[in-house]
Amino acid sequence: MKRLLLPLLLLLPAVVSNGAGADSPTPKPKPKPLYEFRPGSYDGIGKWFLGREIAHFMSHQGAPWLEREERETEEEPTRLVAALDLKPGNHVGDVGAGSGYLTWRLAKAVGPTGHVYANDIQPEMLTILRTNVAARGVSNVTPVLGEVTDPKLPEAALDLIILVDVYHECDHPLEMAAAMTRSLRPGGRLVLVEYRGEEKWVPIKPLHKMTEAQVRQELALQQLAFVTNLAVLPRQHILVFRKSEER
Repeated sequence: MKRLLLPLLLLLPAVVSNGAGADSPTPKPKPKPLYEFRPGSYDGIGKWFLGREIAHFMSHQGAPWLEREERETEEEPTRLVAALDLKPGNHVGDVGAGSGYLTWRLAKAVGPTGHVYANDIQPEMLTILRTNVAARGVSNVTPVLGEVTDPKLPEAALDLIILVDVYHECDHPLEMAAAMTRSLRPGGRLVLVEYRGEEKWVPIKPLHKMTEAQVRQELALQQLAFVTNLAVLPRQHILVFRKSEER
């Protein structure tokens, strides 16, 4: 029996080293996907981004709602444009421009030496926008038909990109934010205007509101730094981010 013990002991290290011993690397947990798909709410598309369900976007048939008279008091667009501190000659992207409600105001703010690229994914919306812009004698606007993953704006050319009540409806927010960041000049600003999700009294459906914390979490994935939340509107955040100066 003693004669057999030594050979068996000599074999033990080889057995341990080939098995799942203490020195074996621990399997890393798989990263949680940024996008998740599951049954959602009536107002959502059943797709989640970092825990937020994405809302349905508005059809061009809802364009009259964008031009409603009470929007002047509910959203105060004049105050919004003033808060952006645009300069003559600035080049601006209006993403999800819809009927052009904000577009022509931005165009007037940047003056004849400036320019506004008005993006939408619906050709019908751009047709309405052209009519509304022309009716006000504005000529420094270029309508741009975009895609759900790319607004098709000029690259590294814009001083500011703004989305008003739009970002929460982007069904590819990660890709859209990346594309918009590429379109900003170094030091350019990305501005998201969203109904405040922190306040239940704001009379907008929950999926069509966002909290500052959620927006900052999502845009932290981009080459953007949070600058400020301009608290000047009655119901909405004005969340300002800046692209890194590094090329």
